[in-house]
Amino acid sequence: MASLSNFTVTAIDGAPLPLSAFAGKPVLIVNVASQCGLTPQYAGLETLHGELRGKGLVVLGLPCNQFGAQEPGTEQEIKTFCETKFGVSFPMSAKLDVNGAHRHPLYAWLVGATGGGDIAWNFEKFLVGRDGTTVQRFSPKVPPEDPVLRASIDKAIATA
Repeated sequence: MASLSNFTVTAIDGAPLPLSAFAGKPVLIVNVASQCGLTPQYAGLETLHGELRGKGLVVLGLPCNQFGAQEPGTEQEIKTFCETKFGVSFPMSAKLDVNGAHRHPLYAWLVGATGGGDIAWNFEKFLVGRDGTTVQRFSPKVPPEDPVLRASIDKAIATA
């Protein structure tokens, strides 16, 4: 059975980022974009990161340019934008594809674990439990401060 730890992405700085680094932690995975109507969700994601990283939560931002070309910049431009506009300090990857023929294997696994169906838009969220296999999927329209999402995160944190 696949686990989050089986995957590696490229960090926004170009280094390999093995997701095994997050073993034993709940991880909120979000495909992000800098020029989307949902881009203000970065603020809520950073708030979650700040409030809950001490309890083990990892927020992981994965830039994607597949939806309306709303992430056109280079990795350095994306990083600078996120840090200066929203104070983002959670880990981020280089741009990757979440749908189609070049879908990153991580997204093939996430989609498969939640019953299939392409990623709908920027800021779709996947919560992976501490066990690295339990996955919940949340619509892009569900903001980081949504009580249902927050309850799921709290449960994932509490689960040993």
